Amino acid sequence: CKSPPPLPAWSWFDPTSRKVSFREPDTKRGAKRVNMADMDADTAAHTEPSVEEEEPFFSNLDLLLFSLIVGLVVYWYMSRKKPEPIPEFKKLDTPAPAARETSFIEKMKKTGKNIIVFYGSQTGTGEEFANRLSKDAQRYGMKGMAADPEEYEMIENSLAIFCMATYGEGDPTDNAQDFYDWLQEIDDEDLSGLNYTVFALGNKTYEHYNAMGKYVDKRLEELGAKRIFDLGLGDDDGNLEEDFVSWREQFWPSVCEHFGVEASGDDSSIRQYELKEHTDLNMNKVYSGEMGRLKSFEVQKPPYDSKNPFLAPVTVNRKLNKAGDRHLMHVELDITGSKIRYDSGDHVAVFPTNDSAMVNKLGQILGVDLDVVISLNNLDEESNKKHPFPCPTTYRTALTHYLDISQPPRTNVLYELAQYASDPKDQGDMRRMSSSSPEGKALYHSWVQGACRNILAILEDMPSLRPPVDHLCELLPRLQARYYSIASSSKVHPDRISICAVVVEYETPTGRTNKGVATNWLKNKLVTDNGHKSTVPMFIRKSQFRLPFKATNPVIMIGPGTGIAPFMGFIQERGWLKEQGKEVGETVLYFGCRYKNEDYIYQEELEEAEKKGVLTQLNIAFSRDQEQKNSKEHLWKLIHSDNAHIYVCGDAKNMAKDVQTALQDIAEELGGMTRTQATDYVKKLMTKGRYSQDVWT
Repeated sequence: CKSPPPLPAWSWFDPTSRKVSFREPDTKRGAKRVNMADMDADTAAHTEPSVEEEEPFFSNLDLLLFSLIVGLVVYWYMSRKKPEPIPEFKKLDTPAPAARETSFIEKMKKTGKNIIVFYGSQTGTGEEFANRLSKDAQRYGMKGMAADPEEYEMIENSLAIFCMATYGEGDPTDNAQDFYDWLQEIDDEDLSGLNYTVFALGNKTYEHYNAMGKYVDKRLEELGAKRIFDLGLGDDDGNLEEDFVSWREQFWPSVCEHFGVEASGDDSSIRQYELKEHTDLNMNKVYSGEMGRLKSFEVQKPPYDSKNPFLAPVTVNRKLNKAGDRHLMHVELDITGSKIRYDSGDHVAVFPTNDSAMVNKLGQILGVDLDVVISLNNLDEESNKKHPFPCPTTYRTALTHYLDISQPPRTNVLYELAQYASDPKDQGDMRRMSSSSPEGKALYHSWVQGACRNILAILEDMPSLRPPVDHLCELLPRLQARYYSIASSSKVHPDRISICAVVVEYETPTGRTNKGVATNWLKNKLVTDNGHKSTVPMFIRKSQFRLPFKATNPVIMIGPGTGIAPFMGFIQERGWLKEQGKEVGETVLYFGCRYKNEDYIYQEELEEAEKKGVLTQLNIAFSRDQEQKNSKEHLWKLIHSDNAHIYVCGDAKNMAKDVQTALQDIAEELGGMTRTQATDYVKKLMTKGRYSQDVWT
C-alpha cells in the first residue's frame, strides 16, 4: 500500500475525527518573528551607531513594515474560507421536493420494514434467493427488502439476512467487496443490537467452499451481533436449490418464534410488480437490450463495465478443431478506441441473447403479441429496484436480452405458476415439486432437472399451464453475462481480445436438443452479417491469475481442451519479454486433448513457440491416442528448487483435483514427505501465490 502524501505544514490531522482543519501552527508564526529579528540585525549591521538622529527613521520603517505584514496576515486569516460546520440533521415533517433519498436505512425506518436481505451475488443466484426471502416476509406479517451489501449500515432491532456467494478462490463477489473490506477493517464496531442469519452459496469442488458466507457469519458474531438461526450451506455441485429450500423452511418458523409473530397462513401468490402497457410511447424511450443507460449502444461512452458494456466488433471467428463432432472456436474482438485495458489472465464478460426461435415459440404458446411495449413497475414504491429489468421495453426484448429462458426453472417459479394450470393434476404436481417433501424433491429432480426441461419445455409438456406473460417475466431470473479466460496478451495485442470456447449442444432425455446460450450465440457472430459488422457487448473483469512478477521464475501451465485459453496469453507475453531482451525462466506447458488429428487446437502456434524457445517444454497428452510419460524429476526440481509458479485451468470437479493429487504424489515420492506433509506442501504453494487456479464447474 502506498503511504499517504505528507500533509502540508499548515495542516493538522486528527486521526480520531478523520477531519482536517487548516489552522496555521504556532511554530510557523514563531518562525516569522525570527525572520523579522534577523532582518533587524541585518539592517543594524549596515548602520553607523554614531548617527543617533537616524534611529527613529529606521524604527519607523521597521514598525511600518511589521504593521503591513501583520495586517496582511490578519486580512488573509479573516477572509479565507472557513471550514463549514457539520450540520445537524433534523427530522422534517415534509421533505424538500428536490431532496433525493439515497439511504435505504431511512427508507426502512420510514416504511416500517424490519427485515433486510443483503446479497453477495456474481451470477444472480444470491440476489434471486434474497428477493425470495424478502417476498417471504410478507407471508409472515413482516415487511422486508433486498439490498446490495455496499449499503452495509446496520439497523438495531431488525433482522438482517445475508445470502453470500463465494467467488473464485474464496473471494467475495464484486458487489460484496466493499462490505468484506469493511468487516475486515473495523475493530471497535458494536453490532450487539443486530439480529442476523447467513445462507452461503458455494460449490464443494472448490478449495475454499463457502468461504465468504462462513466468514460473514463468524465475523458478525465477533462484532456482537446475535445469530438467530444456523448458517446455511448451499452446494451447487449437489443441489443448491434443494439446500436453500430446506434451510428456508426451517428458518421462518425459527424467526416467528424469536420475534413472537405468527404466520399469516396466506400461501397465495404475491405479485411484486404491476403491468403497464404503453400504446403511444416514443420508441426512442424504449429499451432495446441496453444494460443500463438508454441508447448506450448507439452512443458509446467509457468507462465500460457491467452496466455499460462496449460493443466490440468481431474481427475473427474460426473453427479450431480439424475434425470430430464438436465445434471449438477462436473469436477475436476489436477494442480499438475503447480505452479498455486488460492483462494476461483476466476474464472477458459477454452479454449473450437467447435464441430467437425459442422466444417466438414462447410467444406462440402464450398467445401474446411480443412487440407490445410494457413496463413492470414495483408495487413497493420505496424499493430501490423499480423494475425487474430495464423498462419500458417489449416482451420480445425482455425474453431475448434480459431473461433466462434456457435453464430449468427453480421451485419458486413452479410454485407461483401452479395457479395458472387448469388441470388439477398439473397444478398438484407443480405444487408438490416446489415443496420440501421427499416425494416433491424427487419429482423436481427427475422431471425438471434430470430431464433438463426449461420453461418452454415445461409449457409444451403441460398444455393446461398458460400463465400471463407479464407474471412469467416477473418470475424468470435475469440472463447473466458469461465469462471467458482471455486467450491473448495485451503486450502483443493491445487492441484485441481473443476468446477460446467449445460450443455446447446436447440431447436431453425428452429427445429435445438443448443449446448453450452464449456459445451458440458466439458461433453465429460472423465477421460480417448482411453487410454489417457483428458486435459483442463486453467488459473486462480483473483476475488474480497472473504471471509471476519476476520473469526469471519458471512457469508450469496445465490445461486440457479450452483450458489452454489463458496460457495462449501467457505464452505470447513470455515471448514478448524475450524479444525485449529480458531474461525469461523456463516455460512449461502440459496440454491435453482427445485426438491429435481432431482437437489439437493451436497446434501451429504452440509448435512455433517451442521452436523459438519461448516454450521450453511442450507436453501434449492425447487421452484417446496414447499414454504420455513426463519427467517427474525435472518438474519437482522446477517447483522445489527453482521457485516455479504453477497454473491450472479447466474443470474444477475432476481435472483440478487430479492435478493436485498428482503433485502431492510427486512431493511424497521425490520430496521424501508423508502424505500429510505433501498435502500441506501443495497448500502452502497456494497460500504463497505460487499455485493458481482458473477453474469452473
